[in-house]
Amino acid sequence: MPYPAAMVKQHFSHVTTWVFDLDNTLYPPRYRLFDQIEVRMTAWVMQALNVSQDEANRLRQHYWDHYGTTLAGLMREHGIDPGPYLTDVHDIDFTVLPADPELAARIADLPGRRIVYTNACEPYARRVLEARGLSGLFDAVYGVEHAGFHPKPERRAFEAIFAADRLDPTRAAMFEDDTRNLAAPHAMGMRTVHVAPEAAPAAHIHHHTDDLAGFLAGLG
Repeated sequence: MPYPAAMVKQHFSHVTTWVFDLDNTLYPPRYRLFDQIEVRMTAWVMQALNVSQDEANRLRQHYWDHYGTTLAGLMREHGIDPGPYLTDVHDIDFTVLPADPELAARIADLPGRRIVYTNACEPYARRVLEARGLSGLFDAVYGVEHAGFHPKPERRAFEAIFAADRLDPTRAAMFEDDTRNLAAPHAMGMRTVHVAPEAAPAAHIHHHTDDLAGFLAGLG
């Protein structure tokens, strides 16, 4: 049963750091930006490993299931250099993303520190933020490179980012579209918000929303 708005706001009264995932969180999945990335990832795997498209897609699913990202699987099973991979797969068209003044205003209203933490790389993240009209709203933007290329959902990835940012997880909230990536933050004491078109009830998810701007407005 959804919490009344006043109770939801109360649950965030202790929060001093707001942590946002990027893809399919700070923009809705209907813009299908990640579809472009997936095409480039598959092509990259095909070329790097000299495999067919079907095999590349199978491997990508295997990497996703076992390591959390395609990059993590490529690094662990094939010793791939992450730099060229990250540059290539994120070389996409950002014009499909519209600016979102309402979301920008609601993020700007949040008290305390605001950061982005993504399994993509920082340069890509900043281009997404620019396209969405969200540049300048965040105190820091962290990519997978800042976690030693360890991806979410690994707890050590979160620990690395949180240590670098010097944030206290017990006074922070995490907004994320992938339910797997909320388990470690929950265990570390964070307030967790699943941002997705459909709810996925789980013990490590405190709240769900399909409207991030609307949800944030309720915290003001």
